[in-house]
Amino acid sequence: MLKTENTALLVIDIQGKLAQSMFNKEKLFQNLQIIVKSAQILKLPIIWMEQLPQKIGPTIPELAELLNEAEPIKKSSFSCCGNKKFLNALSNIECGNLLLVGIETHICVYQTAIDLLKRRYNVHAIADAVSSREPENRRIGLKKIETAGGSLTTVETVLFELLKTAENKNFSDIVKLIR
Repeated sequence: MLKTENTALLVIDIQGKLAQSMFNKEKLFQNLQIIVKSAQILKLPIIWMEQLPQKIGPTIPELAELLNEAEPIKKSSFSCCGNKKFLNALSNIECGNLLLVGIETHICVYQTAIDLLKRRYNVHAIADAVSSREPENRRIGLKKIETAGGSLTTVETVLFELLKTAENKNFSDIVKLIR
């Protein structure tokens, strides 16, 4: 079970025109906003990544405005683990569980998941907060993550798992986001 004290959120490459070409982008963007706002309410560490922003563009405004207290880590490797700043940021937070959201599922999310699993992290790909341009690529990326030992989950599953009980002090704030 996930616990707030050992879980972090990794936001991967929700950028520019690429983000606008994602399968089911409206639902994707909505779920990304919910998970980021919830992570902030629950005080989870958030690591924010951008793939070659000078070429792909910045993070979409809907998320960038929520993440404004942090700076994105710029990368060129598909896996976040190919970036020293990312690895430093990861080592500065104490967590065994990483929640992965972002694009594209079959490229950057998948390769990051595999590298994190090799480093013995518990990887939880949030299936309704990841996407690819083509649904088949998304499906295959998720299947490969799961086959490698990662967990597939959803935004609501993660949130209620972290809350544990309706008596949690953050329950009403989280429920307002998802209803």
